[in-house]
Order: sequence, then structure tokens, then C-alpha cells
Amino acid sequence: MHPALSVIFFTTLSGAGYGLLTWCALAALAQWLPARPTLISLVMALVLVTIGLLSSLGHLGKPQRAWRAFSQWRSSWLSREGVASVLTFVPAVLVGAALLPGMLAPAQTGSTVALSAWGMLACIALIVGAVATVVCTAMIYASLKPIPAWRHRLVVPVYLLFALLTGGLLLAAVASLSGASPGNLPAMAAVGLALALWVLKRRYWQAIDTTPLPATRGEAVAMPGREVKVFERPHTEENYLTREMGFVVARKHARRLRQVAVVLFALVPALLMLPVWVFVHLDAGPWFAAAALAALAGTFVERWLFFAQARHLVTLYY
Repeated sequence: MHPALSVIFFTTLSGAGYGLLTWCALAALAQWLPARPTLISLVMALVLVTIGLLSSLGHLGKPQRAWRAFSQWRSSWLSREGVASVLTFVPAVLVGAALLPGMLAPAQTGSTVALSAWGMLACIALIVGAVATVVCTAMIYASLKPIPAWRHRLVVPVYLLFALLTGGLLLAAVASLSGASPGNLPAMAAVGLALALWVLKRRYWQAIDTTPLPATRGEAVAMPGREVKVFERPHTEENYLTREMGFVVARKHARRLRQVAVVLFALVPALLMLPVWVFVHLDAGPWFAAAALAALAGTFVERWLFFAQARHLVTLYY
């Protein structure tokens, strides 16, 4: 399919934002970090989510009618994603309110915040909402039977891991740059997530490279078992199908882009985390920030490939 930059930006930025919201809620629950960097990260996450959601409107034919997408939540994963994304803002604001006293406290006394019962419930609701939104985003594609490359069991886990990796690196970067010391646990987690992503993406790419389409051109034109060749286009002008679903990326270019993506989202973050992991007293802020930027860039390339290599069965007619 033809990669739309608006959708790529949406899935990259919103995924990182919801991953960051998840880590912020976990950090608040476990009191891993002072309230100040956690609250700053929470605001950053909401900004990323908002930018991502707004960018998704660029792919709509009539953005002013986007509100109608919320009405089909019983049957549409797109509608469920919209509902979940909006509902997640509520616990995010409540968690921010719970962290605000620690943010306003003097530097020498305002460190972590012992959450009240409602604050803990808000954190749990935020984790559930953020994870559910990412799952709904992935299911928009994983539920489409006409696109075998998306109808794969690894699509949802990969989306979740990308969200957790980019969000976790952003939280560690903000915490380190603000003077907090997250320790080497975030670096260890980032290396593990990066390696897990590399393994899953490698399996996914191998699967889509070796699995043929579930139908043939003969079956598409109601002539099963026959070899059918296209000698003339079905129509003389370009239409939605040819613009959105007829994109082809050369195999050699796809291979190079896969290598670029793996280097950016897996190799570079893992290498940058090794000094942070080994040297506890290292100024980890710039290292986490560089790793986060590399992971986001790798996610962008991976998302481009995700759309570019998805072949819709309707292209059998063309």
C-alpha cells in the first residue's frame, strides 16, 4: 500500500506518547522517580499523543466528519481506538493532579509522591487505557483480512514493544536531564526491548517474504485454476485503489530500509545503553536522549515499510 506520511507520523508519535504514559504511571506507582520529571514526561506524552492524533486527520477525506468515527465502537477497531484515546486523557489528567504537590514542593523535600488510593487507581486506569489504545491501533491493521501482511500475529506485539521502547527511553532521558538518577535499570530494559523487537521484526519480515498471497489472479476474476494475465488496465484514470493500494517497493530497497530500521531502533539504542549500564555514575541524559531519537527514527522507517510492503488482494485485478 502507499505509505501516507500522516498515518506514519500518527502511529510513531502516538505510540511513543502512549508508551510514555504507561511508564509515567508505573513510575508514579512504584515511586521510581521524583514527581517533577514524571510530571514533565506526562505532559510531553500528552503533547505527542495530541500531535499524533491531529496528524491522523490529514489522511481523512473530510476531517470535519472525524467525530463520526466514534459511533462505530461496537464493530470498528478505528472507532475503538478513538474512544480509548480520548478516555485515556481522563486518568492522565488525574495522575498529573496527583503528582502536582510533589512538583510544587521545595527541591530539598519534594522528591517522590506517596499516592493516595484515587491516585493509584488513576495510574492503573492510565496504564490500561494507554495499552488498550496501542492495541486498538495495531488491530486496525491486524484485523484486515484482504491484507495478509497485516493479518499477522506479530503485528500487535510489535506495536506494543515499539511504544514501550520509545516511551521508556523518553522517560529516562527526561529524568536524567532533569537531574534525577534512574539508575541502570532503564538501560537494561531498553537493551532487552530493542533485542526483542529485532527478533520479532525479523520473524515478521521472514513470514511476509515467504508466505504467498492466499488467492491468485484467476480466483480474483472467478476463474480458479486458470492462469490469467492482465493486458489492459480496468480503467483509464487513476483512482483511490491505484493511489492507496498499488504501491510497490523494490526488494533491494526494502532490504536496505530494513537494515536501516534495525540499526536505528535496535543496534544504536543498545550500543548507547551499554555505557549507561556499565558506568553507574555516567551523565546518562545525553545517552538516553540520543537513544530515544534513534529509536523514533527507526520506528518511522519501520512504519514506512509496514505500509509500503502491505499488498492488498485487490491489486490482483491490476
